[in-house]
Amino acid sequence: MKKVLFVCVENSCRSQMAEAFAKMHGKGIVEAYSSGSRPSGIVNPKAIAAMASINYDLSKHNSIGLDKIPQIEYEYAITMGCGDECPMINAVNREDWALPDPKHMESEEFNRIRDIIETEVKELIAIISQEKD
Repeated sequence: MKKVLFVCVENSCRSQMAEAFAKMHGKGIVEAYSSGSRPSGIVNPKAIAAMASINYDLSKHNSIGLDKIPQIEYEYAITMGCGDECPMINAVNREDWALPDPKHMESEEFNRIRDIIETEVKELIAIISQEKD
C-alpha cells in the first residue's frame, strides 16, 4: 500500500478530513496519515460535525505534529494550501491543494470544503490505484 500524508497547519480540519476520506475510500490502496506543522491539539468540532453528517466519526482522531508521524518516505505528501506554514517532509510526490482553512466558516461553506476534499482524495486514490509498484 502507498503511504500518503496530508498536512496543514493545525491538523484540526482539512488534513483530518482528508485522512478520513483516504481511509474511507482507499482501503487496500493507501495507508493514510495526517499531521500539522503547529498542531492545535484538538480536532475542530466543526470538522467532527461535518464528518458525522456523512456517518464518519472523526472524534476519535487526534491533532498531532510532524514529529509524531512515522519518519518514513511517503509516496505522496499533500499540503492543504498553507504554503510555508507546512514544511515538506520526505516524499516521492508533493502536491498542494490550495484549499482555504474552513475553521471560521459557517457549516454550509465548511461542508463545501469537506466535499472538495473528498473529491480530491478520490482523484488521488484513482491515480494511485493505476500506478505500478
